[in-house]
Amino acid sequence: MYSLGVSFWMSSQKKDVLRYYCFAAIAKRKPLGAPVINEYADAQLQNLVRRMHQRTALYKRKLTEGEISSPIPSPHTAKPTAASSTQESNSKLKKEPNCGVLCCKFQKVPLREHLKRFRIPNSMDAHTDKLYLLWLLLVTMAYNWNCWLIPLRLVFPYQTPNNMCYWLGIDIVCDCIYLCDMLLIQPRLQFIKGGEIIVESNELKRHYRNSTKFQLDIASIMPFDVFYLFFGFNPIFRTNRILKYTSFLEFNHHLESLIDKAYVYRIIRTTGYLLFILHINACIYYWASKYEGIGTTKWVYNGEGNKYLRCYYWAVRTLITIGGLPEPQTSFEIAFQLLNFFCGVFVFSSLIGQMRDIIGASTASQNNFRVCMDHTIAYMNNYSIPQGVQNRVRTWFEYTWASQRMLDESGFLETLPTTMQLSIAIDMNFSILSKVDLFKDCDTQMIYDMLLRLKSTIYLPGDFVCRKGEIGREMYIIKRGEIHVLGGPDGTHVLVTLKAGAVFGEISLLATGGENRRTADVVAHGFANLLTLDKKTLQEILLHYPDSKRLLMKKARVLLKQKGKATEITPQRKGLAFLFPSKKEATKIFQAFLRGPGKADLGRLFTMKREQTAQKENENSKTGEGKGEEYEDKGRKPEEKTLDRDKCQASHPTAQEKPPLTRRAVLPQGTSHQPLIISMAPSAEAGEEVLTVEVKEKAGQ
Repeated sequence: MYSLGVSFWMSSQKKDVLRYYCFAAIAKRKPLGAPVINEYADAQLQNLVRRMHQRTALYKRKLTEGEISSPIPSPHTAKPTAASSTQESNSKLKKEPNCGVLCCKFQKVPLREHLKRFRIPNSMDAHTDKLYLLWLLLVTMAYNWNCWLIPLRLVFPYQTPNNMCYWLGIDIVCDCIYLCDMLLIQPRLQFIKGGEIIVESNELKRHYRNSTKFQLDIASIMPFDVFYLFFGFNPIFRTNRILKYTSFLEFNHHLESLIDKAYVYRIIRTTGYLLFILHINACIYYWASKYEGIGTTKWVYNGEGNKYLRCYYWAVRTLITIGGLPEPQTSFEIAFQLLNFFCGVFVFSSLIGQMRDIIGASTASQNNFRVCMDHTIAYMNNYSIPQGVQNRVRTWFEYTWASQRMLDESGFLETLPTTMQLSIAIDMNFSILSKVDLFKDCDTQMIYDMLLRLKSTIYLPGDFVCRKGEIGREMYIIKRGEIHVLGGPDGTHVLVTLKAGAVFGEISLLATGGENRRTADVVAHGFANLLTLDKKTLQEILLHYPDSKRLLMKKARVLLKQKGKATEITPQRKGLAFLFPSKKEATKIFQAFLRGPGKADLGRLFTMKREQTAQKENENSKTGEGKGEEYEDKGRKPEEKTLDRDKCQASHPTAQEKPPLTRRAVLPQGTSHQPLIISMAPSAEAGEEVLTVEVKEKAGQ
């Protein structure tokens, strides 16, 4: 049974091998001269075939060598005992390299795995790779070691047989850094050819070998140190190490682009150049003193004190032309001093000019800010602007400069390409604008166009962003600061405090027919930086996105209806409810009618109504003569009222020329169940209304 199981399992493995062979043959078979449609897919297919070949070879080797063991346990195998299992576990623990700490076992990672983690990539971007910048720092340190200490060791007697091993050890380390940079790092740097970034290894190596940098690197690493065996340990044979200046300049360029205040590093670097020139001059002066003889004249070094410090002090006084130096005695000293003075004037003036340019470039924007502020203040003084307004203008200038170090951000971004402007705008404001309910589900490209049109505005504390009742033409996004929405009876109650990231006024961009008026006063609580988008700009953008325009109009109508319903349903006007107009109160006559008890108040209501109607008719009459007769409705019958009305018409014949009085049915004194028709109309007097009450007669009477 055991042999049958093994043979069956081996036959299944052979089937898998045959299946892989067939699939690999099909994938490998390719018609002669057939074009490659997709290079990436073809490469992936070839990689899959290669892996199948490897797996097939592995199975074939296992089948031929007989290393395959059946997964079915043998019936003759004895059951493992506790002692045997313990021994096996101990043997496994001995074989596996691990460290036991308390109850945990940490397996040691082999050295090969560590090396794989720090494997150098096939290509590196010299502008964005931080590891390459760190490597350049190491190369720059080795370069500075050679630049500063080779002249020092060549002239001053600081390299002695006692400390020779230390000097040679550091020199070997610097040479290894140079060699690794030339063999491992520089051939992997990407470059641009015809607008395309080249990352292929052979192309990178070929490009580096054809460059001038490679020639300088070869010259700087030439092993002239072998002449130590013939001429002794003379540092002059290492002078070619100074030729690797390209890496030093590249490091400076990359570091300037990463530092926020690059002018500080430029000043430090220029100061380092000056110190290095003084260092070279000190070395030359000591060599001249040794050539003339130390202490032979007053001009040369007298051999007292620290050699390097005394010579450096002399170099500083000479190059900066301080004066007070001893007069040269010999022709060599005179010629040396003249040449030194000439070089000092040239070098010192060049460095001073470079320092002036660096400081001027660093303060150029601040100078422009000062000029603009001075011109604005002169303009306000010329037209006698009040001092309070001038103080607010000065405050705006100072806060704008302190917060963003420029007066106009849009003018600065205009110098960048549109793609760069869009990238900056997306990082700064896309997360805010995409959360606006009005712009959700809209075209993303339309939102990108809106981001490019946003304008930054700074408001001072107490400035009104918008006032109640004015026409809304902008949408606001709070970039920095806080905004108060005011309301209440007197318009000073703070309803809502909006903070950074909030959006308001977006519905006014699409509202029409008088619905785009501001419903509240919005005031800046402190210094606030707002991004604005005006209605005209949005309409220009929507011309290119008709689908988004229809969606926005639909959303605007829905939002306006929701706000209208909220004002009608909400019984208590709290929070943002003050942003919407309240319902008008009832007239005084109607309130008196509701408060009055019984029928007496209803009769008084009719009397007041007739008085107002008669007064209105008298004002509209041409002659202005006569007044309507007042009727006493209280306790009278309809028949008596009709007779009195006929008598009045007979005694006053001129009443026919007047517009006839409107006859109204009067509510009888008795209990009647006739319905009432109550209506209200505006009065001729401002602020008043006329209430009309009619009695509807029943049908059949």
